[in-house]
Amino acid sequence: MFTLIFLAALVVMVLTKLWLAARQVRYVGQHRNAVPPRFADTIALPSHQKAADYTIARTRLSMLEVLAGAAVLIGFTMLGGLQWLNQFWLDMFGPGYAYGVALIASVALIGGLVDLPFSLYGQFGIEERFGFNKMTFGLWLADMVKMLLVACVLGLPLLLAVLWLMDRTGSLWWVWTWLVWMAFNLLLLIVFPTFIAPLFNKFEPLTDESLRQRIEALMKKCGFASKGLFVMDGSKRSAHGNAYFTGFGAAKRIVFFDTLLARLSGDEIEAVLAHELGHFKRRHVAKRIAVTFALSLVFLALLGWLSTRTWFYTGLGVAPNLGVSNSALALVLFFLTLPVFTFLLGPLSSQSSRKHEFEADAFAADQTNAGHLVSALVKLYKDNASTLTPDPLYSAFYYSHPPAAQRIDRLLAHA
Repeated sequence: MFTLIFLAALVVMVLTKLWLAARQVRYVGQHRNAVPPRFADTIALPSHQKAADYTIARTRLSMLEVLAGAAVLIGFTMLGGLQWLNQFWLDMFGPGYAYGVALIASVALIGGLVDLPFSLYGQFGIEERFGFNKMTFGLWLADMVKMLLVACVLGLPLLLAVLWLMDRTGSLWWVWTWLVWMAFNLLLLIVFPTFIAPLFNKFEPLTDESLRQRIEALMKKCGFASKGLFVMDGSKRSAHGNAYFTGFGAAKRIVFFDTLLARLSGDEIEAVLAHELGHFKRRHVAKRIAVTFALSLVFLALLGWLSTRTWFYTGLGVAPNLGVSNSALALVLFFLTLPVFTFLLGPLSSQSSRKHEFEADAFAADQTNAGHLVSALVKLYKDNASTLTPDPLYSAFYYSHPPAAQRIDRLLAHA
């Protein structure tokens, strides 16, 4: 029975994703040859068409990724791939932590290898074709190696801790695992800006004294204390621009992409930062962390229950280990299949995120000139080739930010 439920959920997920993507491609293509009236004076038709073509290309690639991901999942479950890996590592290492780590690592490696062609084509095909890629293959490869090393340094101790807790702390192991997971994520928020991010980019203090004074005055007005204002060399990887604040507690820092500073005026940069500070003042980051932790507790409790049910393993094409721990096997199966059953909850997350974006825009409009944020957004939409005409249903399902027209209409109402 569980096999049928899983396959039905997988079919629903794949067909829904493909249907939504097809809607997006069709809708964007239909509106490719006319700039929306709201943007007719600020975005030329060639820029609008570039955004449409870029969006269509990325969406079509995502459709292939959906099919490949479903094929891999079927291969691991119904076609016996995970069963073979499980037995292979058990025969090689016997029961224990080496077996558990090898099983989880091999599944992650296979998934990564399947994703690799899509990543390469996305970076050196699509991004290159539309003028966004600034990476060399050597830099891309170096990033991959660094990410793998960081994953090993941070992930391996966490994985060993989770496997130990699953085996040694009884039926409520998921509570202790949740506490460790929370501590790990909070620690990551603190160490990421100082130790991890600099492995991939250079961060230099903002040297424009006039801009620095404006930003510091805005931060003081908003009651935001930062450990520093930094410029990141985003241009060595991409022509896209952005700004964000990162870190937690005393480790908070504000980061501007160098590409952003090169394109926006001082007024526009101040307005963009005011938007980011709006997320801080409205406690959006804290709310998202709280929701994430609450959901992780629910999912870990569910895993704690499922891991003791034989049908959970056999229904997914795997025979549970007899007389030895099934902790690693349960982890792999759970995290492979969880997205299949939670996919339709995605719009709730997207809706919440768009609500936060509107609130941050409103805050920025109160602290600075709404017109400056509008002009900054228009430049960013143009420079990042963001489509101005997404399919309404697709954007409602996926978009973490409101569509351009909705966002700007709200801002102009504040002006």
